Amino acid sequence: MAEQLTGLADDRALLGRTSTAERVSDILRSRIAEGYFPPGTRLSEDSIGGALGVSRNTLRESFRLLTHERLLVHELNRGVFVRVLTVEDVEDIYRTRSLVECAVVRGLGEPPYALDGLAEAVEDGRRSAGEGDWKSVGTANIHFHRELVALAGSERTDELMRSVFAELRLAFHVVDDPRRLHEPYIARNAEILDTLRAGERETAARLLAVYLDDSLKRVVEVYLRRVGDEA
Repeated sequence: MAEQLTGLADDRALLGRTSTAERVSDILRSRIAEGYFPPGTRLSEDSIGGALGVSRNTLRESFRLLTHERLLVHELNRGVFVRVLTVEDVEDIYRTRSLVECAVVRGLGEPPYALDGLAEAVEDGRRSAGEGDWKSVGTANIHFHRELVALAGSERTDELMRSVFAELRLAFHVVDDPRRLHEPYIARNAEILDTLRAGERETAARLLAVYLDDSLKRVVEVYLRRVGDEA
């Protein structure tokens, strides 16, 4: 926990002059997504509040917001913990992803599309794979899908999927073989990017639907190996 708290202390500058619960939530959400606080970790009010320099009330409000987003869970007489997803949670996350992401791609207008963000994510994934940094490959993959959703130009959709992707990262952090989980999708992300560059949105949507179905099966397989039905 000491290492995580040191990182949080570095984040104090992000709070600016007014320490709001929303800003604290943004910091904690990012740290949870990055794996600083793995699933099942108990979050200490005193330690985190001290590291960020915020009041207990502000921190409790941020915990409440993140609990509403399904990232934290409050256990009576025990405290607040980073949530451990069930297999049913993972399946529901992917159901939401399929509904939203495929609809975004099918709903694109006439090409050309603004694909620089997608291209950057693909290159980040390739570079991280070359370095053997599979955690960063997972981050690049999430970045790819965030950029895909952003093509809709909808702040509401972006906000919805920000929460969904943050939940997905909780599952990724439990997986014991990130290379096996993430490596196949480096090439598949590039294939979707190339298809969109060619202006073939219906083909891209079909590729994406199969991609997400395959990804769900792979995530559930490796997830069950770690947490089983008692997650």
